[in-house]
Amino acid sequence: MSIPLKAAETLPKTELLSEIDRLRKEKNAVILAHYYQDPEIQDLADFVGDSLDLSRKAAATDADVIVFCGVRFMAEVAKILSPEKTVVLPDMEAGCSLEDSCPPEDFGKFREKYPDHICLTYINCSAAVKAQSDIIVTSSNAEYILEQIPADQKVMMAPDRHLGAYLSKKTGREMVFWPGSCIVHERFSEKELIKLKAQHPEAPITAHPECPEHILRHADHVGSTSSILKFVLENPAEKFLVATEPGILHQMQKSAPHKTFIGAPGADGNCNCNQCPYMALNTLEKLYNCLNTLGPEINVDEETRVKALAPLNKMLEMSPLQAPTPPKSGRAF
Repeated sequence: MSIPLKAAETLPKTELLSEIDRLRKEKNAVILAHYYQDPEIQDLADFVGDSLDLSRKAAATDADVIVFCGVRFMAEVAKILSPEKTVVLPDMEAGCSLEDSCPPEDFGKFREKYPDHICLTYINCSAAVKAQSDIIVTSSNAEYILEQIPADQKVMMAPDRHLGAYLSKKTGREMVFWPGSCIVHERFSEKELIKLKAQHPEAPITAHPECPEHILRHADHVGSTSSILKFVLENPAEKFLVATEPGILHQMQKSAPHKTFIGAPGADGNCNCNQCPYMALNTLEKLYNCLNTLGPEINVDEETRVKALAPLNKMLEMSPLQAPTPPKSGRAF
């Protein structure tokens, strides 16, 4: 028998995990967890990874239900790629500061100012903004895609100005930027990072390109979350300073328990303030509840979905990604 949410909050963790697993099988659901989720959610997920990769892997399964433990725009991408599946999010309030910074109506007016510009839009945005874009990009493939656009073609980028500035500096390409940013990556302190590096001079610094330039200029490696994970696992160093949301440290520690990973500090000298408040809204109890009720459900109207799918497909055409792999649990959906 299903357990009401209130009762679930008082259950021993082992029983709650058992109930989640029972519902996963009963509802033929696949559970996705972004790298920034709570370690307990990462450990029970069928797939852990970056947002687009997770959606593509879920689309390749025979699951009827996708439970996306991440934020709203990620779940929307899953729905865009798998319109026939039910997509649920443990907490509908799990948004994104980049998405919030770029309202669809304002974005439309912004595009009208630059009719001769092709628009590369970072995947961290709403379905309605994707629907007004030319090509969607991720932090993994943005540079690769930008380099395929003719040099005489004018380019704009939204909504992350820091990712845009990083790409502009690296490629020498002038672009127009939407003035958005990620609240998590803006909180890292250059002063405190320099102090931390002085304490651990042997530790390479790795950073996400959503960080401001004053953080990126100290980095030995700049890349997406999955790129950062790959770098620290392949690099021979035994200690690393990591400038992105600290949820990724869990996967690093699991994959390389002999190494030391230190989150880059905020202005107060620690990294606690750099936890994404939106990602933190998802909990085991809410995960149980959304599996139990199949809500809150993510819906994207068909007109918007089709329009948003076009720039996503354009991205995939320009930057082939590795084929989805089977779920780590080995379950067949």
